[in-house]
Amino acid sequence: MEESKVDKKDLTTGSPFKKMLLFSLPLMLSNLLQVLFNMSDIAVVGQFGSKEALGSVGSTSIYVVLFTGFVIGLGSGINALTARHLGSQDYGRVSRIAHTGLLVSLIFGIILLGLGIGLVRPILILLSTKAELLDGAVLYVYILFLGLPALAIYNFGNGILSADGDTKRPLIFLATAGVINVLLNLLFVIVFKLSVVGVALASIISQYLSATFILITLFKTKRPYKLIFKSFRLDKKEAKGIIALGLPAGIQNAIFSMANLFIQAGVNSFDTVVVEGNAAAANADSLVYDAMYAIYMATASFIAQNYGAGKKKNILRCYFIGLLYSCALGLVLGLLLAFFGKNFLSIFSSDKDIIDAGMEKLFIMGLSYFISSFMDNTIAALRGLGKTIIPAAILILGSCVFRIIWVYTVFEQFKTITGLYLLYPVSWVLTGIAEIGYFIYIYRQYSKKMDRNLEEILVA
Repeated sequence: MEESKVDKKDLTTGSPFKKMLLFSLPLMLSNLLQVLFNMSDIAVVGQFGSKEALGSVGSTSIYVVLFTGFVIGLGSGINALTARHLGSQDYGRVSRIAHTGLLVSLIFGIILLGLGIGLVRPILILLSTKAELLDGAVLYVYILFLGLPALAIYNFGNGILSADGDTKRPLIFLATAGVINVLLNLLFVIVFKLSVVGVALASIISQYLSATFILITLFKTKRPYKLIFKSFRLDKKEAKGIIALGLPAGIQNAIFSMANLFIQAGVNSFDTVVVEGNAAAANADSLVYDAMYAIYMATASFIAQNYGAGKKKNILRCYFIGLLYSCALGLVLGLLLAFFGKNFLSIFSSDKDIIDAGMEKLFIMGLSYFISSFMDNTIAALRGLGKTIIPAAILILGSCVFRIIWVYTVFEQFKTITGLYLLYPVSWVLTGIAEIGYFIYIYRQYSKKMDRNLEEILVA
């Protein structure tokens, strides 16, 4: 980035309404493209493969998110830490964070690769995955998870660049890799008849491409986070900071997914049509959540930079703007899916029974997505303020433990798929209330600290 453009990337000045929107749009498009390209796996298998292949790929979605959630959480921690020190103009620390962050991300990616492959079969069996889907699901994960180190590197680089207000280049990289992913899907499945293996291969090839693009950018940039081969070392202080922010977010995502594994077990207690309908409808979750996540990343980045710069009024302003944008986006996308869901589901299957089963989930979720913004935007704001452990604990209790209890009480009592899906909005409400209460407490503590510091400066 040229020096003349630095001010345009300063997240502490100008109109936060405009800047947060401009920051979020490329990131939102990037996230949506990533979801759409991932959907192409299921769409291609569903249209050109067998029902069993569709069910195999779809039945792994929660398990895959269980592990990818770690690298996404780690990337968000790197984002918040980088943004904070860019805001305070501590460029030496920014450089150390970048070099250490890449090494930490790569190490975590390799560890998760081993764990993910080793645990897939016993966990899918534990979840009562249909016997006819199990082998295909395991094979899909074996191949797909070879891309976890690349995914970790991409999320690291995306976190660094977006902390500096650069969300356009990750979009370009992802779009390029995604188009190749779709083309390879079609080639491997239609031409070479590789089915589940083909879509997994296409995914990991595209992941390594996007990771390569990110690394080239970070080695060539002139910004403080420029990567230099001789500067690579695992700085213990920065590694601790990255892990302290990123690991709770990763664990939070993982435990959140573990709770959803119990929901998947509940879904698996129904017939194959319901399982496949749920798998098709789950793509809508990714579509909406990832679009809204762009706003949350903006909230975390803007609050982190303003926190580093000591601009407390901007912190609250950015929080409410992020809440407004994410709530509106969740409401609009949710209503579109609730009322036009059959068209959406027809992308993944032409079977009327599967589409009808998927609509049971889409209607409930479509009317509820906006509720999740109160919880997730507040968690992002707290991450920007350097708080992740307590928000993660609240989320685990409110949206994870509560969901497991719901599965074994309310769902067990009524045994209806509607009763299972209703636990989502109920858990969002409870967790959102608790997260907002903690944010108010932390903001007041920070505000008092800033006021005392200002008073000391004036007295001196």
